[in-house]
Amino acid sequence: MPPRTISHEPAAERAPWPPPTFVAIDFETADYGRDSACALALVRVEAGVIVQRAFHYIRPPRARMVFTYLHGISWEQVAGAPVFAQLWPQLQPLLAGAAFLAAHNASFDRSVMQACCAAAGLEQPAHAFACTVRLARAAWQLRPARLPDVCRHLGIPLQHHAAASDAEACARIVLAAAAAGQRLPQP
Repeated sequence: MPPRTISHEPAAERAPWPPPTFVAIDFETADYGRDSACALALVRVEAGVIVQRAFHYIRPPRARMVFTYLHGISWEQVAGAPVFAQLWPQLQPLLAGAAFLAAHNASFDRSVMQACCAAAGLEQPAHAFACTVRLARAAWQLRPARLPDVCRHLGIPLQHHAAASDAEACARIVLAAAAAGQRLPQP
C-alpha cells in the first residue's frame, strides 16, 4: 500500500483542484512604450487541462523595434499584422468565463494590456491577475524567480521571450502551483 500524505493545512486553505478556468497571457513589446505590443500569446486552461492556444503578431504604433535583440521580432514580421484594435476583439472568446489571467511579472503584462486597450479605445478586461513570479516564490520559495529559473525548477520547456512559449510556461506554473496547494485568485 502506498504511503498516505497527511496535510495539516485546513481544507479551506488549500487550493481547489482542478483550478478554475484561467488564461495565461504574454505580451512582447517593440519599444519602451507600454502601448507597443508586437506579439501576444494566450493559453486557455479548463479543468486543469490546456484546451486552446493563440499566438498573434501585432503591428505596434511605431516602427521602432528596440527589443528585437531580446525577442527576435523585426518590423518586417509585424508590418502587415493587425493593430491591437483589430486583433483584441477577436480574442475575447478565449477570455470568456476565465476566473483570472496569469502572467510572469503580471504587472508588466497588465500594464501593456491597459495601455493597448486605452490607445485603441477598447474596454480592458476586468479579470484579476495571478503573477507566476509570486506563485513560484510562495509555492517553492524560489529566488530568483525569473521565468527561466522557475521553468528549470519545474522541468518546463521554455524558449524565453517567445510569447507562445512564455504563456504556455505560465499556464504550467499555475497548474503546478495549484497542484502544490497554492491559493489562486478566485472568481
